[in-house]
Amino acid sequence: MHAMFRDVKVIPVLTIEDAADAVPLAQALAKGGLRVLEVTLRTPASLAALAAISREVPETTVGAGTVLRPSDVTRAREAGAKFLVSPGLTPDLAAAGLGTGLPFLPGAVTPSEIMSARDLGCSFLKFFPAEPAGGAAALRSFAAVFAGVAFCPTGSVNAGNLADYLSLPNVPLVGGSWMMPLDAVAARAWDRIERAARDAVALAETCK
Repeated sequence: MHAMFRDVKVIPVLTIEDAADAVPLAQALAKGGLRVLEVTLRTPASLAALAAISREVPETTVGAGTVLRPSDVTRAREAGAKFLVSPGLTPDLAAAGLGTGLPFLPGAVTPSEIMSARDLGCSFLKFFPAEPAGGAAALRSFAAVFAGVAFCPTGSVNAGNLADYLSLPNVPLVGGSWMMPLDAVAARAWDRIERAARDAVALAETCK
């Protein structure tokens, strides 16, 4: 997990309604400098979209998000996911996710959840939903208590608060979708999304 994300500060989180949008969307993000992508398993098109990106946009590394149960792990891996992201964690999900050998980023937002995840072998965690769960202030408090645990906050992370998160010692990267406005995706305005991706990369580079 740490190796895959070593030079990554922003992961676009894609919720794709139409699988036909998957490849041009991924290409636009990649051209803008965002090449590690998370496709959430929230729509009927998600697995087909993930598979299309994995197959047709080789310059990207695509993973599956919203992995909720062991069967999601299996389906995501078969579709070509190179990493797995979950909003939470159960023992069964931990066994399935870690058992694939793929980088696995499970979610935890409370001290008890973080301790449980660490006991299950996970020290790189998703912090979701970031802003409602306490935002950067909560993660700043966790830094002193949970040494060696890193977080990827996702959920209402945007250009306005990006620096608050990336300034923290336990936050090497964030996830978000602000560079893909819904109206731009609906209009298939891929050039606009490419520019927004480029802006996100430039902003992230100014942090830390």
